[in-house]
This record gives sequence, C-alpha cells and structure tokens, in this order.
Amino acid sequence: MKTIKDIDIKNKTALVRVDYNVPLKDGKVANDLRIRASLPTINYLLEKGANRIILISHLGRPEGKESPEFSLKPVAKALNKLLPDQNISFEPLPGLDQKLNAPKEAKIILLENLRFDPGEEANSEDFIENIVKSTDADFYVQDGFAVIHRAHASTDAIKKFLPVYAGLLLEAEISNLKSATENPTHPVLLIIGGSKVDDKQPLIDKFTKKADKIYVGGKIAADGYKSNSSNVIVANDFDENEEGKKLDIGPVSTGDLANLITDAKTIIWNGLLGYAEDPAYATASTIAAELIGEHQDAKTIICGGDTTGFVEDLMTKHDSLHYSLVSTGGGASLEFLLGKKLPGLESIKD
Repeated sequence: MKTIKDIDIKNKTALVRVDYNVPLKDGKVANDLRIRASLPTINYLLEKGANRIILISHLGRPEGKESPEFSLKPVAKALNKLLPDQNISFEPLPGLDQKLNAPKEAKIILLENLRFDPGEEANSEDFIENIVKSTDADFYVQDGFAVIHRAHASTDAIKKFLPVYAGLLLEAEISNLKSATENPTHPVLLIIGGSKVDDKQPLIDKFTKKADKIYVGGKIAADGYKSNSSNVIVANDFDENEEGKKLDIGPVSTGDLANLITDAKTIIWNGLLGYAEDPAYATASTIAAELIGEHQDAKTIICGGDTTGFVEDLMTKHDSLHYSLVSTGGGASLEFLLGKKLPGLESIKD
C-alpha cells in the first residue's frame, strides 16, 4: 500500500480526506478523539514541508443539501485548539470553476461538509475534479478509514485526478486489522455483541477457524442465539428490567468473559454486550472495556460504531485504558475483517 512516507512532500499541496464525523452538542464538538486521530498525518505533512494542506470530510447525513446543523465549523474551532500554532482557515466548498478563496498565509484549510453537495455520495467525477482544480492539489491523502468501504467521490472517483496515498491513521488501521486476521498471536478471542444477528453471523463464520474462542453477548444472545461450533460460547444469564426484558448479560456470563479476556493474546470486540445507552445495563460492556484496555500483553482491537463510541467515551474518563486500535470505521472495519474489497483501499493500490 502506497503511503505518504513514499513521496516527496516538500513545497507541494496535499488534499487530505479525514474523518471528522464527530458528535456535536450545543454547537460544539462533544468528543474530539477522531480529530486528534488525524493529527499524526497533518503534523507529518507539515514536518515534511507541505506548502498547504486542504482537509475534506463529511459530517452526518445532510442528504446533499446545506444544513447548518451538519456544518464542520465547530470542527474547525476544535482543530484550532489542537493546533494552536496554525491558523486554520474554514472555507465553503468551491463553486464550479472557482479558485479556493482562502488567506494566502493559511497553511491548513478545512472545507465545508462534502455531503452538502450530492456529488460526494453519487461518486461524481465532476464534483471531485472541481475540488482538485480549485485547490491546485498535487496529491491526495486518504486518511478517512471510516468511509473507504463506500464508493464516493472522495474515496473512488478521486483516483482519476490525483495519485492517492494512505495517511498514517489509515495505515495504522489496516496494519492492526491485518495482523489480527492474517497472523494473530494465539489465543485469539472474538467478542460479538449488538442486536442484529444477520450483520454478525458472517463475522462469526469467518472467525470460527481463526479464533480460539468466540464469545456472543448482547441482544443476539438474549434472543437465544445457537451455534454448533465448539469454540462459540453464548452468554446464558442476563440482567432484566421490571418487564422481564433481558438488557445486559448477567454476572456469571460476565465472569466467564472476563476469564477469556485475561487469557487471550489477540482480542477483537465488535458489538456492545447490553443496552449500554442506559448506565444500569452497561455493566458488562464497561467491565469488558476496562479489562481489555488494561490488558497490555495482548493486541486489542475495538470495532463497530456503537462499541468504539462507548470505548472512546470511557477513555475520556480513564487515562489508564489503552488499546492497539479503536477503529474509526464501523462498517469499514467489519467489511475489512470479512475480506471484502473496499473502494477507498483499491484506489490506493491502483
């Protein structure tokens, strides 16, 4: 895979796809972990003498229309705080045949939400070509792992107009996921949770021969999941609400999982173990996250949107938790683990 370490960056303009699809609250960034995850690539480009860095991203689902609630303006403010020595310029998406109108002294520029234009999700060559021309970019950096499974303009069509290289975040994501699937250190533990068995069954099937143990919790287990594989363990006691609804795995099952985590050398976790939106039913997920985060002798990978969000929030409260990878890609990490081709990754290989 071609990365930014393979090219001469000095005096060149980089167009960089980042993942700033972050939670907002009261017009401010509620969790900046994804923004901070982009800093190694940005700082590397600065250190290697990039003339200018233009950042592009999406936020939410504005359905191809300008929507103030999905503006990246709060992200620009958060990025300014993280890079106080840089004057980040926030600019609208350029119009047709329009040059980017930004201050000459601006070294880093963040453009408005790509999805304000329908051309992004439509994989429009005209849309992305216009951005390339308006920014005078010399090369493209794909660092938005969360979207590389989508055939969008910023993941697929872009390869027709600029050479594409992986950023440091994307490289780290792929490296960790590959090592966990192709040459893992045993024992390997796959933890599956969540509510949609159809989404998780392919992953369970894929890892039946790769993993030493597969532990199934969450609503999948509560609904009575069955498996014929000897290495699949399904939670069988649960914490219930007053109506008898099973909303978290119980203490016996949580204890069994804790023992598996302690013994494992490679851990992949996808899917929460209970209805963690309610703190009363986040006990098993919290115990698992803390045990995995404190298990420094294992390669530990957290993936899936709900799971990574839960772990990210926990990390803001506990500095002692460290993971090999808290993936920024929900669907992307799942599809990579399943061995599917990802358009954004294929663009880098071309």
